[in-house]
Amino acid sequence: MDSMESREEIYEHAGMTENPIGFGERPAIVVVDIQNGMTDPDNPLGSVLPEMVEYANEVVRAGHEADVPVVFTRTVTKHPDAADMGVFAEKIPALKTLQDETEWTEIDNRMDVDEADHILDKQQQSAFHGTELHSMLTTLGVDTLVVLGCSTSGCVRATVFDAVANGFRTIVPVEAVGDRSTEQHEANLFDMGAKNADVISTADVLDYFHSQ
Repeated sequence: MDSMESREEIYEHAGMTENPIGFGERPAIVVVDIQNGMTDPDNPLGSVLPEMVEYANEVVRAGHEADVPVVFTRTVTKHPDAADMGVFAEKIPALKTLQDETEWTEIDNRMDVDEADHILDKQQQSAFHGTELHSMLTTLGVDTLVVLGCSTSGCVRATVFDAVANGFRTIVPVEAVGDRSTEQHEANLFDMGAKNADVISTADVLDYFHSQ
């Protein structure tokens, strides 16, 4: 392999080019950690992501209109020292701010949360790790996950990886995910699109839901 090859050439050489898998028959939406602790810069974990929140809410509203299951995840610790997060909180001590029943674990009020939506609390990056998500999606007959939220390089990516590993077609709407780092956001979108998910425009996702 030539060390001067571009990123695109390297991935093409490995056969990791755009290979759309598309939507299945029964989608669900997983909204990853659009909670105050991640979207309010007063928290050390928080970022200013107004456009991401707006796009994400458009997808949620379209999902509601199409009668698609919607799951909102929250990263929450229920121990004073975040012992339930294990090494994750040792690596990122600011996670200890995400104490249960505080403002930081509340879903951002710009999101339209319906009473039928499921709120899922997690202690690790992936929405699948140690949670009821997989069994619930299987019971609902879901075959496709639309994953959105934050952060692209962290909890979104981990959830996407586990979604694919568990056999779900996985879709990531570009504008409906966000990160505290533009560089990491773009790099992880590229990588997920090459290896795991269909990374497509939010407009295309909305068109899909509106066609249901």
